[in-house]
Amino acid sequence: MDELTSIIMPSYNTANYISDSIRSVLNQTYSNWELIVVDDCSTDNSVEIIKSFKDTRIRLLKNEKNSGAALSRNYALREAKGKWIAFLDSDDVWDAEKLEKQIRFMKERRYSFTYTDYRICLNGKWEPYVNTGPFCVNKKRMYDYCYFSTITVVYDREKIGLIQVADLRKNNDYAMWLNAIEKSDAYRLPECLSFYIKHDDSISGGSKFKLIKWHYILFRKGLGKSPLTSAILTVNNLIHGVWKKYRYKRPAKDEIYRIEQFKREESI
Repeated sequence: MDELTSIIMPSYNTANYISDSIRSVLNQTYSNWELIVVDDCSTDNSVEIIKSFKDTRIRLLKNEKNSGAALSRNYALREAKGKWIAFLDSDDVWDAEKLEKQIRFMKERRYSFTYTDYRICLNGKWEPYVNTGPFCVNKKRMYDYCYFSTITVVYDREKIGLIQVADLRKNNDYAMWLNAIEKSDAYRLPECLSFYIKHDDSISGGSKFKLIKWHYILFRKGLGKSPLTSAILTVNNLIHGVWKKYRYKRPAKDEIYRIEQFKREESI
């Protein structure tokens, strides 16, 4: 359980949230990690907040120009040194045992690509259910739909290799998993260990037509599929997306991340 874990965190103008995200990493019971934060030319005081954490395991990288989440993650993945690769966005949080439990789960079962259940908090209000998924997501299922959140994923870099995706404004995380699934099926750890913190300024707007367009672009530009194949995959994806919303959730019990519980005494 002592291999280095590289945690990938893109950041852009997240000064109001990134402290809690970093604290949830600092509070991990699995301590051999590096947190790679890539600042995407923030115009607020995000960089100052990141620098205020005096921990040598935190690495701050900066883009020379605003590049988006896809290229920021690509940059961090090229710089990562760990055997295990994990992802945490700069406004989300983890349970303190997330890495320890997930890496143990992977080592005991010899899995290379896993994800956990997660719960969503929207503008301070917790949704009454936990998002789950299939026990095993194979290549076909991965093309059907992205059944898990990016912040739930851990994979073995030695088995999956270096992932680099196209410069996609949307669905770039989905593109990563479509690359990873070529090397390994993804397996679910059925515990709620990841918490997706949504707020008004982080919610992607747009019409349903635009959402369909971004799915098409994922398959056409991100994966280089033909126009016809991309259209078929987009329709298939939308159908399974509706199914996922009804099939893969369970009532929430005590799975609530209490941010105040993990606040440090010192002011940051």
